[in-house]
Amino acid sequence: MLSQRFARVSTIRGAAQAVRRVPIVQQRTFFPASFNDSKVLEEKYPEYQKLTEAEDPNMNGGYINPPFIKRQFRDPHGDWWDKQERRNFGEPVHEDHDLLGMFSPYEYTWTTTGRGLFQIGLFITAFFGVCGVVYANYPDKPSYPREFPGGLDRELGGAGAVRARQSGDADP
Repeated sequence: MLSQRFARVSTIRGAAQAVRRVPIVQQRTFFPASFNDSKVLEEKYPEYQKLTEAEDPNMNGGYINPPFIKRQFRDPHGDWWDKQERRNFGEPVHEDHDLLGMFSPYEYTWTTTGRGLFQIGLFITAFFGVCGVVYANYPDKPSYPREFPGGLDRELGGAGAVRARQSGDADP
């Protein structure tokens, strides 16, 4: 048994040394040169030309941005190609589309800030007013308090109650 264990350990050590001899990065590849040759990649994907501030005022690669208007404010009954997003086919999308699309947070425009704060204050006043009216008219005690013989002294663990068993007491 012991000799078999030594044989297994030596086999594991030999395999571990063989693994260490393998290079960290593979030197050759099986892909054709059109996939990973730097000259071919440079031809396929040329370097992006740098534009000046005068040529590209928004610094977004010359992309024409539509006006910063949320899609929520467009005509919902208009003849749109995409009815849900209220957008026509081929229409450029704003670079901040995540802020302007239909799935962005809804903008409430039915009231102003001052009027909204007034409505919140009115609700708080009405709530506390109703609480005050209920407090003023609510009876103190719903019924006459009950009395028990001896005031439940023994039942609630008073002087006449049976003592609980403690660690030093004898077994019953």
